[in-house]
Amino acid sequence: MNAPTVIPGCSKPDEAVAARPVLRERGQREVFCGLTGIVWLHRKMQDAFFLVVGSRTCAHLLQSAAGVMIFAEPRFATAIMEERDLAGMVDCQDELDRVVTRLLDRRPDIKTLFLVGSCPSEVIKLDLAKAAERLGKQHMPNVRILNYSGSGIETTFTQGEDACLAALVPEMPAQASDAAKQLLIVGALPDIVEDQFLRLFDQLGIDNVGVLPARNARDLPPVGPNTRYLLAQPFLADTALALEDRGATRIDALFPFGAEGTTGWLHAAATEFGIDEMHFNRVVAPGRERAKRAIEHARGALEGKRISFLPDSQLEVPLARFLATELGMEPVEVGTPYLHRAHCAQELDLIPPSARISEGQHVDRQLDRVRADKPDLTVCGLGLANPLESEGFTTKWAIELVFSPIHGFDQAGDLAELFARPLRRRDVLEV
Repeated sequence: MNAPTVIPGCSKPDEAVAARPVLRERGQREVFCGLTGIVWLHRKMQDAFFLVVGSRTCAHLLQSAAGVMIFAEPRFATAIMEERDLAGMVDCQDELDRVVTRLLDRRPDIKTLFLVGSCPSEVIKLDLAKAAERLGKQHMPNVRILNYSGSGIETTFTQGEDACLAALVPEMPAQASDAAKQLLIVGALPDIVEDQFLRLFDQLGIDNVGVLPARNARDLPPVGPNTRYLLAQPFLADTALALEDRGATRIDALFPFGAEGTTGWLHAAATEFGIDEMHFNRVVAPGRERAKRAIEHARGALEGKRISFLPDSQLEVPLARFLATELGMEPVEVGTPYLHRAHCAQELDLIPPSARISEGQHVDRQLDRVRADKPDLTVCGLGLANPLESEGFTTKWAIELVFSPIHGFDQAGDLAELFARPLRRRDVLEV
C-alpha cells in the first residue's frame, strides 16, 4: 500500500532517488528567519515562553507576523539589544539575567522559557547556552530554561521549529527498558489536526502515542529504544538526529498531505505496529474517501497546470508530490532550501522524472528559470511574489502553507484550494 513507486528503468526506488540529479544552488537568498517559527510554536506549547535576544527589527518581525495587539499578553517577547550591548559597554549576561528575572516575576505561569538566539546575538557571540544553564540552576524546578537559535544566517524559517524541538529532546524522560513499543508523532500540528490523528491511531489500535511538541512543554513523552517516530514535517532533520541519539527509530513514510499521503503515513505506522490490513482499511476508508471528494473540487482548476516551487519552507517536495499524483499538476521545478534525501525518498520517487529538483538558493538564477519556464503557478516567498506578479506571473505565498492547517484527510480539500485560488483569481481578473 505505501510502497514507493518504481521509476521506469530503475530496479529499486532508492536507486531512482540516488540517481536523480539535483541542481545545487549557492548564492543570494530570500527567506524569513527562524524566529518566525515562534508564531506557531507559542500557540502550541501553552506553558512556554519565547524570549528572543535580538534587535528592534526582530521585535517588529514577530509582532507583525503574529498580529499581536499592544494590550495582548502573548507568550513571546524580545530582549532588545541596544547599541551599548553591541559595543561591549555593558555585560550582556548581566542584562539578560535582569530581564529574565523581571519576566518570571511578572509571569508566574511560565513553566518553560526558551532563550532564542538571533542574528545580532550570534554576531557578538553571546553564549545563550551558558546563560540558559546558569539561569536554569536559579529557577528550577519552577521554570525550565532552554535555548536554541532562530538566526537567519544560513538557515530558512522552518528550521526555527527544528532547532526548538531538538532542544527539547534531551529533556524527554528515558523510556523504561521493559516499556511497550511507543509511537511518537514529531512536528508541531494545529490542535484540531493532532486530535484527528490521535483519534485515528486509537481506532487502529495504537494507543501508546506521544507527540512532540506536547501542548504543555513540561509534559514530554518518554523516548528510548522502544520508540518509533513518525515525522509530520519534512524539515525536522536535527530533531530526528537527536531522537535517534536517544535510541528512537524513524518510520519511513510519505508525509500526511492529501488523501494518498495521509493514507501512506498512517499505513507505515500500522505496518510497524502489526495492525491487520483489513482493519486498517475499515478505519481509514471513510477519511480517505472524504479527502478524495474534497480534492476533486479543485481538480478542474489545477489538472494539467504547470507549477514551479522556489525554495522557501522545505515543504516543497511533499507538496509537489501531492499536486502531481493527486491533482494532475505538472511540477516544472521543485526547489527547496535543504533536501533530506532519506526523509523525502518516497516523495521523490513519486515526483515525475521530468521535474527539475534543486537544493539551495540563488535568487537571480532561479528567477531567470521561472521566466524561461513560464509556469502557470509559482510558489515563492513574500518578497518575490509581488515582483513576479508585476511581470504577469501567478504566484502563491509559500509561508501561507506553513501557517494553514494542511495535514490529514479533513484538510486535504483546503490544501488543494490554497493552490487553486490564485489561478481562479487570475482567470477572474483576466475577464
